[in-house]
Amino acid sequence: MPATPETPAVPPRTHPRIRPLGRTRGRTRPGLHLLTLAAVTALTLGTVTGCGGAAGARDRTSPPPATTAAKNAPAAAPTPAAETLPRQLPGLGARTLADVPGNAGQVVVVTGADKNSPRSEAVLYERSPAGWRAGGTWAAHNALRGWTDNHHAGDLRSPIGVFGLTDAGGRRGDPGTKLPYDRSGAFTIGGTGFEGEPLAGSFDYVVAINYNRRPGLTPLDWTRPLGDSKGGGIWFHVDHGGPTHGCVSLSEAHMKDLLRTLDPALHPVVVMGDATSLAR
Repeated sequence: MPATPETPAVPPRTHPRIRPLGRTRGRTRPGLHLLTLAAVTALTLGTVTGCGGAAGARDRTSPPPATTAAKNAPAAAPTPAAETLPRQLPGLGARTLADVPGNAGQVVVVTGADKNSPRSEAVLYERSPAGWRAGGTWAAHNALRGWTDNHHAGDLRSPIGVFGLTDAGGRRGDPGTKLPYDRSGAFTIGGTGFEGEPLAGSFDYVVAINYNRRPGLTPLDWTRPLGDSKGGGIWFHVDHGGPTHGCVSLSEAHMKDLLRTLDPALHPVVVMGDATSLAR
């Protein structure tokens, strides 16, 4: 902050020199000594009372009483209220909640705008003793034609349900995830999406969604326990700016956040579908 200018020193007040009156030829004239004392006294009183008006205790400013000072003191900062967290995952109905494993400490909830929309939002929740703590809300894309609870290969809909998140990988190096991570050039993709956008880089970072796959293997494994007709290869991957074939896509920054946050010790799962279906 700027330096405070020094206050110039105030020279001490001096009284005018009083010459004795009545001294004539070395003698003091009778009666003039009292006049001299009276003049000095009057001059002194004038000096004391000359600044600020008439003299008197009632004209001086007194410090405020203690009660006034306490009244004018700044108010103490309020004590922060205890954090209130939901005990149940928001937006999920009883049927959906029943499918969430009891040991799941991390849940990514992907909520579609409606049954036929390719746009959705994702929120990562973590369980705490006080309830479910939500992370940020991330914009996402899902399949071109929306959602289905009976997914088949080529239907261009994302499957509705609760699925484990156990394995990760990508064309680029591990950004710091605790999940098993498979870095491979096989995650390379080219061509364009449904809106003419380039797909290059979409598989730079991937988290496999355990729909019709065998957990514990690279996302590149194509084993289909439910059969090939039920589709597969459903992943979280980097958003390319348009709808997907069945996956859920997030921005590259949010994919890195997801990878760095997911912890296999907390048994993470994804709950995904349109808002109406998830509320059942």
